[in-house]
Amino acid sequence: MTNDTAGTGWFESVPPDDVDAAADRIRTGSADAPADWPAQAVEDGAVDDEDAYYDALRAATRSAARAEVSASERAGDKQLVHAVRSMDDCERTANELAERVAEWAGSRDDDAGTGIEYARRLAGIDADDPTERRLVSLAERVADLADERDALRGFVERQAAEVAPNLSALAGPVLAARLIALAGDLESLAKQPSGTVQVLGAEDALFAHLRGRGPSPKHGVIFTHEYVRGTDPDERGSAARALAGKLTIAARVDHYSGDRKPELDAELDERIERIRSRGEDE
Repeated sequence: MTNDTAGTGWFESVPPDDVDAAADRIRTGSADAPADWPAQAVEDGAVDDEDAYYDALRAATRSAARAEVSASERAGDKQLVHAVRSMDDCERTANELAERVAEWAGSRDDDAGTGIEYARRLAGIDADDPTERRLVSLAERVADLADERDALRGFVERQAAEVAPNLSALAGPVLAARLIALAGDLESLAKQPSGTVQVLGAEDALFAHLRGRGPSPKHGVIFTHEYVRGTDPDERGSAARALAGKLTIAARVDHYSGDRKPELDAELDERIERIRSRGEDE
């Protein structure tokens, strides 16, 4: 409830049957102090009795919640999450079907190849019999999925740079998108401590460690970053911590301000260089 409507109830000037307007009042209203809102609403004639007030309040809060959820799902980071998960689904399915194509083709031709590229070649031939037509059709599905994967990757690279420019610059757009997806959204990632960001994607290994069945994981999905993967194994833990620390800062900057901070790139480069030099000296 806004200050200029103080004392007149939450639904003052809102038509009784306008749920959207009531929901907007719920989302944007405020009051300096609590009051007996049901009694105020009845006194002002907004509702007939307190039961009607609570019915109206329930409808308004549900409408407000639906609007907030819908707006959240349409946000750029949530669209990025859907895109990168779809890209990974296409990749996984294309590879699985490519294996099936290779096995099937191998039963007919000793010189059959393997992988998605072989499926692409097979998809372009003219089939001579019903069995081969089905095999070629399956190969075409593999090619289509691989093409969709490539298109989604292009979208992810563009979208990640807009949604999280600093995170994308440090991690690369695809890894940035995967980190956001693992956290749930950019806000959730920004609120994570760097130690959690470091092991995102290694939940199974982490849980096994907590149960005493394995060592503590040094890194999760950030292992795909060249600064971790390309560092001497003895120094990868340090590299992963350094990378995770800067990625955490980048995610927070992206979420809370959105300003590009090139100095983060330089600081990470310098830190990794020191870690790698230390490994070389030893």
